[in-house]
Amino acid sequence: MKLQDLTIKEFLEKTYGKDPVPGGGSVSALCGALAASLGEMVTALTIGRKKYADVEEEMLQYAPQMELARRKFLDFIDEDAEAYQLVFNSYKLPKETEEEIALRNSEIQKATLQAAMVPLRVAETAVGIMSTIFEIGSKGNRNAVTDACVAMMCARTAALGAILNVRINLSGLDDKEKAKELENRCMALIDEAQVKEASLLDTVTF
Repeated sequence: MKLQDLTIKEFLEKTYGKDPVPGGGSVSALCGALAASLGEMVTALTIGRKKYADVEEEMLQYAPQMELARRKFLDFIDEDAEAYQLVFNSYKLPKETEEEIALRNSEIQKATLQAAMVPLRVAETAVGIMSTIFEIGSKGNRNAVTDACVAMMCARTAALGAILNVRINLSGLDDKEKAKELENRCMALIDEAQVKEASLLDTVTF
């Protein structure tokens, strides 16, 4: 059974269990799914309300964007676990001969890069929906503005949590030029996530 198909209780039980998956990467993806779900909810609470008729067309465009992101994040939950398993399996390859050692090292490097790229896509997707969450939160149903804020915070957590997983894998890459390129992307995403989160949270007053 896929991790995304578990009940909330089952997912939590697997998370606090002895298996290394689901770990921080899958949980970061789950945070992204929660962010998209909350964003989608705020659009639903806005569409059809006379008070928000002037932004209904926008909300009708934002809703499917949030749905698509939610589905992507759900897939990322399992992709992250699968990427971890690839790394784990590569380290178990035989290393008795020079040929085996060379093959093992090659597989480790390929698996490590894959394990970095999956959370990077999580981070990019999370940061990518933050502008839409801002629009939803700033223009949507004011009674649900705090839900949009939580969506924004979940998106930021998804991005920053995923980047931690990118970085720990980059440390194992022999290709330092590639590692530097991906680290630069991570730094830009962190800055963007923090700015976008503040853009919505700073507008909320009670």
